[in-house]
Amino acid sequence: MFGWSHELRLLRHGQMSTAGAGGPDAASRELNAPPVSQRLEAGFSLIELMVVMVLVAGLFGLIGGSLSRSVGAAELRNEVREVIAGMRHTRGQAIVTRSEQLFRVDADALTWQAAGRDPQRMPEGLDITLTTARSELTGENAGGIRFYPDGSSTGGSVLLSVGEREWHVTVGWLTGEISQEPPEGGR
Repeated sequence: MFGWSHELRLLRHGQMSTAGAGGPDAASRELNAPPVSQRLEAGFSLIELMVVMVLVAGLFGLIGGSLSRSVGAAELRNEVREVIAGMRHTRGQAIVTRSEQLFRVDADALTWQAAGRDPQRMPEGLDITLTTARSELTGENAGGIRFYPDGSSTGGSVLLSVGEREWHVTVGWLTGEISQEPPEGGR
């Protein structure tokens, strides 16, 4: 090693020397090579690469968690819109057909059903809870909200939730008006 660095110093000062291990070809290759101090500083150490990889993995973890919460909230808002549309359809059918119509909820099966339509299954991770008149209960966790031809209803509410986020959809008994209450702290 000492002989090589000595030869490199000689070449930097403009002296062509072929002395040393390597001969004339080694001397011409060394003329094009960067100094040893530059070669040692070029690139990254293994520790620097590991630190960067850990930081990137941490960022992906934070972003991934945020995205999953955001997707759950978006699914909840979408399902609230669907439930409200189903309730409005059921109320509209009661008025148009001049007959009582029932909006059904089964919390055990995680389904809801508008009048004259197929049952709709809740997306995975979402829960549904029904509060209604005792006369409209069809099971321990199942029942419905009945709409009458004059637009009124038995009244009640449906609670949709994901994690700690809850959204209430209420039906007024006198008018059959359907309204929603977003979770506290905004949408």
